[in-house]
Amino acid sequence: MTDIIKEIYMVKNIEQMADFAVKKWADISNAEIKIKGYFSAALSGGKTPVTFYQKLSRGRDLPWDNTHIFMVDERFVPYESDENNYQMINRMLLRHVNIRPKNIHPILTSEFSPQSSAERYEADIISYCKTVRTKLPQFDFIVLGIGEDGHTASIYPDTPALTEKQRFAVCITPPDKTKRERMTLTLSVINNARNIIFLAAGVNKAKIIKEVIKGENSLLPAAMVKPKEGKLIFLLDEAAGSLLS
Repeated sequence: MTDIIKEIYMVKNIEQMADFAVKKWADISNAEIKIKGYFSAALSGGKTPVTFYQKLSRGRDLPWDNTHIFMVDERFVPYESDENNYQMINRMLLRHVNIRPKNIHPILTSEFSPQSSAERYEADIISYCKTVRTKLPQFDFIVLGIGEDGHTASIYPDTPALTEKQRFAVCITPPDKTKRERMTLTLSVINNARNIIFLAAGVNKAKIIKEVIKGENSLLPAAMVKPKEGKLIFLLDEAAGSLLS
């Protein structure tokens, strides 16, 4: 198997990280819309991408009419909860841009259970695939974070989601029982993306970033992010990249 080419960019701080990511988004979205008429992205929650979403929300001249926004993962909590990823992304980005409501694809947590929530989200993805005439979703841009334990999206070490090959979205119970149940895209969907960008900030991420980039632990979920044909980009602040040579 051909080694995955990783593009690694180091910036001073979160502000520069956000500026870089906005430029990437603009370049890729405009290029994809010229080629095929639409652009699709899957977004993650967490603190690190907040500044990116805020700055992206100012891009009023971006092609929002032809943009589809999906979620990478979600906690099984009400929309009103501060832990709800979609609520944060909506507040920081979506309500400020001229995107069509039908082009926004949240993971709805109003379902009876995490499993039914994941199934409903998967059905939405399948419906989208039919409209763009693909069998497997191929997102143009996926934003991922990375946990200190090496998890990404809501795919945790030693959980069944790691080996799921058929489903587009699954529910998962994190190993840490104090954490909420979640719904997540699977690695088969993530690894079919055209561009995957990891955002990592802070010295507490330095050790795991080194392990993932250097291939020191191939069993970590973040290390299993290996796009078949797309680009894999690591965008780090100086602290997160401090252990890289």
